[in-house]
Amino acid sequence: MGTNAVTSGEQVDRQARILEAAMDLLSRHGISGVNMRAVAREAGVALGLVNYYYDDKTTLIRAALRRVDEHDLLLVAPDPSVAPDEQLRRALRRVAGADLLTTRYLSLRLHLWALAQADEDYAQINAAAFDRYIDGLAALVSSAMPGLAWEACRERASDIVVIQNGMWLTALLGVDKASIQRSIARTEQIAFAQVPDENAGGRVTFRP
Repeated sequence: MGTNAVTSGEQVDRQARILEAAMDLLSRHGISGVNMRAVAREAGVALGLVNYYYDDKTTLIRAALRRVDEHDLLLVAPDPSVAPDEQLRRALRRVAGADLLTTRYLSLRLHLWALAQADEDYAQINAAAFDRYIDGLAALVSSAMPGLAWEACRERASDIVVIQNGMWLTALLGVDKASIQRSIARTEQIAFAQVPDENAGGRVTFRP
């Protein structure tokens, strides 16, 4: 092998640096701050290398959306070595991890959500990612609450995501840690609510 050969590992590292640079620019400046030359400068690579991995700015943004999607799926990834109820609790608490409640990450999400509202192509990617996250969270609810029908698990997952997204958005305003903990507790209440009793008129009692 020649000394100038580039290994697959180096290629992956360069591509990852480029994508991270694009995401950093997007989090700081929004879509207007992302262009191929700026990304190359931020990543510390040649412009030609950015063009080699990504055709244009749109391709970069799509990749950023997919990267966030992959990260979200890790938040609800099942762990067979942990009891189902503990798996669910960990997933619900994971969204308030120190690596997520940062200005950089939350700002990135905010800009990506705004893009999804403004562009149909980005909207489709975002919607598909949202469905995958809902399904992943619903699967954890289903494992922890086996008496629930799948549709009910998805409904709970959807309600939980509303609270999680609100928690991320308001965290940008500097909400205190106690508020974050109350939000997490609320998602646990929803997730672990007792199965409706048909003889009680379908009422749902939340665990304390």
